[in-house]
Amino acid sequence: MEHRIRITPEAEVAELDSVCELITRCAQAALEAEGAPEGCFVDVTIVDGDTIREINRENRGKDTVTDVLSFPMLEFFNGEWPEDVEEERSPEDGLLFLGDMILNYDRAVEQAEEYGHSVQRECGFLTVHSMLHLLGYDHERSEDERQLQRKQEEAVLSSFGLLRET
Repeated sequence: MEHRIRITPEAEVAELDSVCELITRCAQAALEAEGAPEGCFVDVTIVDGDTIREINRENRGKDTVTDVLSFPMLEFFNGEWPEDVEEERSPEDGLLFLGDMILNYDRAVEQAEEYGHSVQRECGFLTVHSMLHLLGYDHERSEDERQLQRKQEEAVLSSFGLLRET
């Protein structure tokens, strides 16, 4: 059983098939890098700035546009899989639901231009960044945690040649 990444576009996305393929590959690579058991499931929704602002306000009390939001379903700490994780599998399909990712495609395009790299690099980065949040990484806890998450992100992205421009 492979991992399942379901992507629902709710915004205009240039080259949608290519972006969906990239998100899927990056999400699966992050799961593999973190030693995920087979059969993990992540639900990805691609939205615009207005939609993510509303979601951010409703769920986090922050009335701002952001690039990606992560809503984990399980409790992890820096990718350490809980011992009882197998008990969380769906009885219907056997999948292990890790959570939701909400990706703001408009912001990804803006940030790619701002940072001087491709939209693919930015979408890949945001996907891996969010996946690591679903697996318990949190760059906001401390500087050490930020550095650890960034190291993990760059390791996954470099496996695709999605390197940071210098």
